[in-house]
Amino acid sequence: MNVVKLELARGLGRHLRAGHPWVFRKALDQVPRLPAGSVVDLTENGKFVARGYYDPHSAIAVRVLTRDPRENIDAGFITRRVRQALAERRSLIDLTDTDSFRLLHGEGDGLPGVVVDLYAGYAVLKLYSAGLTPYRHLIVEALKGALPELKGILGRDELARDDVEEDEGRGSGKMLYGTQAPDLIPIRERGATFLVDAWRGQKTGFFLDQRENRFLIRRLAKDRDVLNCFSFSGGFSVNAALGGAKSVFSVDLDPDAIALARENFTRNGLPAEKHDFLAADVFKIIQSFKDEGRTFDLIILDPPAFAKSQRAVQAAIDGYASLNRQALGILRPGGLLATASCSARVSPDDFMGAVREAGFKAGVDLALVEERYQPPDHPVRLQFPEGKYLKFYVLASV
Repeated sequence: MNVVKLELARGLGRHLRAGHPWVFRKALDQVPRLPAGSVVDLTENGKFVARGYYDPHSAIAVRVLTRDPRENIDAGFITRRVRQALAERRSLIDLTDTDSFRLLHGEGDGLPGVVVDLYAGYAVLKLYSAGLTPYRHLIVEALKGALPELKGILGRDELARDDVEEDEGRGSGKMLYGTQAPDLIPIRERGATFLVDAWRGQKTGFFLDQRENRFLIRRLAKDRDVLNCFSFSGGFSVNAALGGAKSVFSVDLDPDAIALARENFTRNGLPAEKHDFLAADVFKIIQSFKDEGRTFDLIILDPPAFAKSQRAVQAAIDGYASLNRQALGILRPGGLLATASCSARVSPDDFMGAVREAGFKAGVDLALVEERYQPPDHPVRLQFPEGKYLKFYVLASV
């Protein structure tokens, strides 16, 4: 294998030897002119440190694949990573009533920039680096080999973006293998049924990282009036209704998502006409509820990422504080607030600080009763703290 050697700027080898998978352009002694996807060896004082693939279009110039100089980046390498990830999922996730999960979670599975979600036998492949384009066919072949029962593989347009977990893109899909995926794929999750728009929906069509939190809401919603803000296709709403909620009010700015949420109620044998669905601005609807004096026993806040760049972090923290403060204004005494952040740049401490500030300004005493992060199919390597993006807290008004 012919590999180009790239010398690291002084003192940066330790960072990579410790296991971090990213090398920014400014960390290279010299920035080469190489095709996207070129395999490169990173060296310090001429000595091997790590091997990865090159991306000339991204601020992350190299994503590390291995720290073993004997390991070649070829079909066998990718196949081993895919099979290892699949074995881990099967051992860590209860799949008795679930047919959809994340198979490959980029850096967490040693394939930086590669995301594969499985939806009832269809794989949705999303690449987050132009440097991965030459490897797409190898990933497809590895998926076919590891999952003989695979119905098809749907590719989503890859983006030259650096914040893997904060992309809300809706790029159109293209079949890479197998039978044509339906416009909406029916999936099973913890016994519930959902329709997934894997062709055009946000990310790969559904937010699989909230699976266990949706199931938690099913347990908590009994006999409660529930407000689900940023409801998307109704994942939390359906679970609240299945759990015996007295009423569920779903709000999302996207009318197509609201229509899909209504359909998901019907698919689960839930009378949609007994619940409320509204395509509207969440902030405006909360204010209108406050003006009307309308309150709820359980409020769910699962907004899109507020911080899509490092410069936006403080504004995001302020935004979370404001949103949670407004929601607490319509939460009944003794009620529950389930609040989430998917902004990787906002740390758990910062997010909890925003919620604490919200409680203070709303004059509501809060007790933390559940604190959750990503499920096992979204693993976080300890050497890559940037991968810990999802925070989900349930707080009781006391």
